Amino acid sequence: KEVTVVLLGWLGAKQKHLKKYADWYTERGINAVTFVIPMSDMISFKAGGKAEQQIDHLAHHLLAWMEEEENGKEKHLFFHTFSNTGWLTYGVLLERLLQKNNKLLDKVKGCVVDSAPVAEPDPQVWASGFSAAFLKKKSVTTRKVDVLDILKHSSEEAHETRLQADVTEQALVSMLEKFFSVFLQLPYVKKRLSEVVTILSKQQPKCPQLYIYSTADRVIPAKSVESFMEEQRRSGRTVKACNLLWSPHVDHFRSFPDIYSSQLNIFIRECLS
Repeated sequence: KEVTVVLLGWLGAKQKHLKKYADWYTERGINAVTFVIPMSDMISFKAGGKAEQQIDHLAHHLLAWMEEEENGKEKHLFFHTFSNTGWLTYGVLLERLLQKNNKLLDKVKGCVVDSAPVAEPDPQVWASGFSAAFLKKKSVTTRKVDVLDILKHSSEEAHETRLQADVTEQALVSMLEKFFSVFLQLPYVKKRLSEVVTILSKQQPKCPQLYIYSTADRVIPAKSVESFMEEQRRSGRTVKACNLLWSPHVDHFRSFPDIYSSQLNIFIRECLS
């Protein structure tokens, strides 16, 4: 067997951010392909936009790899998506595979969804995601919620600094939310998102799905992830789930490396058995 995983990054992610995940897979003999979309290109989320042109390029290479014969090796493909950006990218890739050849979906053996999804076009979620991407480590979304963190910032001065940062972020989120309330209602954006989410909801491969998420995630509400998982179960899909409770958005591996690694190991083993 020749196994390849495609890692689809979150909004604002760079190739270097996906390296630790790629290394994890390559250490286990799995080829890793990393893919990120520049933040500016996500605003052009429409058929034929910059984001989709880049996805088309990736799809072309994946299709060529899946179709070529190589010493009789059986080719297996995994996807590992991060946040709603990675998840929507996965949806566009599935669309391309469906357009080309339905049988190619049989080569997809599993999908890991980290910190996603919110299936509905929610302005608050998009605003929180873009705010986190703009502010990076300064964002409240990167903070792990635990007692030690509270104690560490218990001094009056630290609390004041933190409060000011929160106020700044709230103002940014509020401004972005107003923008996305309009943007997500644009006919071409609304239509394209609906098409992609429909594929993700109703036309996913029959392979198992693993959702790694957190109740403490300030970008993607846990209830949205759980609602989508239940929808997938009702459609007959095999769904695995791991709620890490305290870890921030797309920070589950760093926060709980042993649990995260164990979940991936078990999932991949089951998918390939």
